[in-house]
Amino acid sequence: MAKQVRQLDRVVIRFAGDSGDGMQLTGDRFTSETAQLGNDISTLPNFPAEIRAPAGTLPGVSSFQVHFADYDILTPGDSPNVLVAMNPAALKANVGDLPRGADIIVNTDEFTKRNLTKVGYAENPLEDGSLDGYALHPVALTSMTIGALAEHAVSKKDAERAKNMFALGLLSWMYSRPYESTIRFLERKFAARPELVAANIAAFKAGWNFGETTEDFGVRYEVKPAKMSPGTYRNITGNQALSLGLVAAGVRSGLPVFLGAYPITPASDILHELSKHKRFGITTMQAEDEIAAIGAALGASYGGSLGITTTSGPGVALKGETISLAVALELPLLIIDVQRAGPSTGMPTKTEQADLNMALFGRHGEAPVAVVAPRSPSDCFFAAIEAARIALTYRTPVILLSDNYVANGSEPWLLPDVDTLPDLRVEFATEPNSEDGKSFLPYLRDPVTMARPWAIPGTPGLEHRIGGLEKADKTGDISYDPANHDFMVRTRAARIEAIPVPDIEVEDPDGDARTLVLGWGSTYGPIGAACRALRHRGLPIAQAHLRHLSPMPANLGEVLRGYDRVVIPEMNLGQLAHVIRSRFLIDAIPYNQVSGLPFTAAKLESMLEEVVKNG
Repeated sequence: MAKQVRQLDRVVIRFAGDSGDGMQLTGDRFTSETAQLGNDISTLPNFPAEIRAPAGTLPGVSSFQVHFADYDILTPGDSPNVLVAMNPAALKANVGDLPRGADIIVNTDEFTKRNLTKVGYAENPLEDGSLDGYALHPVALTSMTIGALAEHAVSKKDAERAKNMFALGLLSWMYSRPYESTIRFLERKFAARPELVAANIAAFKAGWNFGETTEDFGVRYEVKPAKMSPGTYRNITGNQALSLGLVAAGVRSGLPVFLGAYPITPASDILHELSKHKRFGITTMQAEDEIAAIGAALGASYGGSLGITTTSGPGVALKGETISLAVALELPLLIIDVQRAGPSTGMPTKTEQADLNMALFGRHGEAPVAVVAPRSPSDCFFAAIEAARIALTYRTPVILLSDNYVANGSEPWLLPDVDTLPDLRVEFATEPNSEDGKSFLPYLRDPVTMARPWAIPGTPGLEHRIGGLEKADKTGDISYDPANHDFMVRTRAARIEAIPVPDIEVEDPDGDARTLVLGWGSTYGPIGAACRALRHRGLPIAQAHLRHLSPMPANLGEVLRGYDRVVIPEMNLGQLAHVIRSRFLIDAIPYNQVSGLPFTAAKLESMLEEVVKNG
């Protein structure tokens, strides 16, 4: 008997299990299948900081949430419609996020007395009635996978590891996902071990066939493709998009790209990705520490390359002195900060926006730099190009503030027409530039950009001093003159403030909102979803989002003063709100969260409704 097929407009699925259960791989493969079908997607990987936390414990739970729909979506979803729990710890850690009626698929083989006791279950939740409000689907994932692979030439341990493919096959059947790309992926991943290729494909197909034949799953679901602008799309994470943006910046500038990096979560994937693109003139160096990494990057910039360094908050702290040196030298340099929860080591795999103060002010002396923040995974591509444009044009360090949420999250990305990307070509100094044409003045500024000339070392006749001591105006000679120092400090600051950036745009469809929600970085999605929901209910609300945090858009003050209330949600304790209050004398309302997780749209919607209705 053919099973019923039910149409849905959106679904949120969370795969959860032990760190060794392959939940990140399972979620990533389901996301790839879904992208192939043409749904709009947003994902939220969530995993422990430990390489291998104690098996079966709450700290060891790893999860991957994917939200897919037949329309434009902005977040990974607040509450899963489906939870796949590979053990009791995964169930206990995640069941509180589920709405009543949600589907729970549990691996019953792991619900032993020992595993239940390990996470504090006095009774088996599959039997004590505590899950009666949900659609519970007990499935013996481990034993069924081992049974399906009984004839394959793999060990029992390898067979057990394939249970995530069984689960993926079941969910792929349940939501009518195409599976050909997963088969090809498994063939590539285990190419050196054909027996594992065969075993994992067999486990995947066994899960698919189980869904097809069991009476427990009487319904299949379909989510139609989303209506998107025509073009070629790919599923992309923020770190991948940022890496490709840096490659594009190198190509559009005609400069070699040098990355000096020290591995640190969650920025390491940028180093891994860029190392694959040597054919585009990319050189990557894994340095012995953070200080060496940025020193090499700045040296590369001095030598005529686009110098880049990637890190997270603790690494930015170590790089501070060299960033200040780059400010004094007035050389282009990109510092990519993929923010994570702090302070100190904090929670390395969780997200936060708490490095804004450090990006704006965290250097000795007066050392202003430009600061740019992407708003979504795909926007990381364009933010990287914009950061490179500013660095190359205005000869300044630029800090790009990504965070763990956008770095590891993914969404569909419309591949841009390369010819539409900005022209970043740079003219190096090649001749003396003094009035008499006989000497080189390394700090003689361009009258429009206020940038000094960029002279590649070894160019005949353009020899000049380099170093951190204060420079004399124009000549670059060492100077301790008070008036000169005052002039140079103010000139460097004025050069940053004079960088032209686009005006901030306000989304206020009816034009009658009195409350403006101002965000930056990865809060764009949750804020947008909350505002969309409020407008759907007839409540007027406006939204604006900052990409450029230094310098800020010229029209920002005028926009802020046009509203009775300005609310600023941030994943910190109000850092942007403090800047807005002090700079524009606006009594901004901060709304803050430092849980290591992104805002949910529902939480913001509830708070903003209170502000709109009651001020």
